[in-house]
Amino acid sequence: PLLYGYTDTSPDPRRFAADDPVLTSYEQVMNGFMEALEMRFDDSRTWRAYLAGLGYDVPEGQDIYAPIGGQIDQPAFYKAEHSDTAFLTDRVLADLPTRGKGWCAHVTFIRPHPPFVAPAPYNAICRPDDMPPPAQAGSMEDYRMAHPFNGPAMKYRQVTDMVEGCPDLAEGEAATASMRAIYMGLVAELDHHFGRIISHLKETGQYDDTLIVVTSDHGEMLGDHHSWGKMHYFDACFRVPLIIRVPSALAGSDMAGRRINLPTESIDVTPTILDILGIDVPDTMDGMPLTNLLNGAPDAEWRAYSMSELDFGDPVNPTIWQKELKLNSADCNLAIIRSDSHILVQFNGDLPPVLFDQAAEGEHKNLALDPAFQGVRLELTEALLRHRMSHAEGQFSRVMITSKGLIRGDN
Repeated sequence: PLLYGYTDTSPDPRRFAADDPVLTSYEQVMNGFMEALEMRFDDSRTWRAYLAGLGYDVPEGQDIYAPIGGQIDQPAFYKAEHSDTAFLTDRVLADLPTRGKGWCAHVTFIRPHPPFVAPAPYNAICRPDDMPPPAQAGSMEDYRMAHPFNGPAMKYRQVTDMVEGCPDLAEGEAATASMRAIYMGLVAELDHHFGRIISHLKETGQYDDTLIVVTSDHGEMLGDHHSWGKMHYFDACFRVPLIIRVPSALAGSDMAGRRINLPTESIDVTPTILDILGIDVPDTMDGMPLTNLLNGAPDAEWRAYSMSELDFGDPVNPTIWQKELKLNSADCNLAIIRSDSHILVQFNGDLPPVLFDQAAEGEHKNLALDPAFQGVRLELTEALLRHRMSHAEGQFSRVMITSKGLIRGDN
């Protein structure tokens, strides 16, 4: 597989020696991928060198993402045709024609991602006045009092952390609306360049034979619940797009343009790709192939819940949650289970749970301690426990050692 750009995937440290250089960055390439383009988020040497070669005075470090003049609604210092998104797309389109049939490309666009800065005209393509207001159920103080996790979360990432060079930016409706407008401008830029890749596939006669998957690794709070970034338990952090276009040569039925409203998880993506290509899914993967759903025949035994997890601790440099809540890193984690009607957030470290009723006030009201909802809470807690128990053995859960050797079963 070809990897264009960075991958936000940490290697399993148990597989490497302590002095292995692959352990010096979470952006290192996983085994089995060929890095067709180095484009680290923290320090992309190739893009910086490209800009310098065009005559730009390239700032050091994160200053490369600062808007002109330190104003959040001003453009980046580089032109739109030279942005990181444009550069990545250009390199992909230059490289793909050199590949033979049967290529597999993982194209990782960084945008939209903080620090938020967009080149002209994308910095002004969306108006702040047109942005929907953030989801909020009270003041910042109300949220601090509602749950111990919330106060540190609001300190961990603030509006000033979403943009470079604007240290005096104040929280408020104006800043939130401007940040959301820039975010959507970056989405528009991404749409344009992804469209260039689609056009290339069509122009070269490859579109009808190419499996295309569009998804993301996380969401963004964007001011919802007075929070920013991705470190929270609200759905804005976890609900990500998933668009799968199955080529006609592989599709069992025409599902083009249809929406499927069933719980899926990011770990389903790779098993789906393998299953569509007729490759056995390894036991090390816990996800479920979405093939039947894509063929218009939902599995009667499809999951009733979706699961998410968040680790907010650091064993080396204690996080704000560890400091303020007096927790060790092993206790700084949470698990989220969602049914079609409710969401339960179960915390470690003796932090209280959170329960939302999606048919009522949703994320605006925690019902975990409401006597009327203790049955729902118990049901979801037991479902969470069963999920943990079902996946505890990982790759060894479906194999037995017998007199005939290692045998894999499906039961």
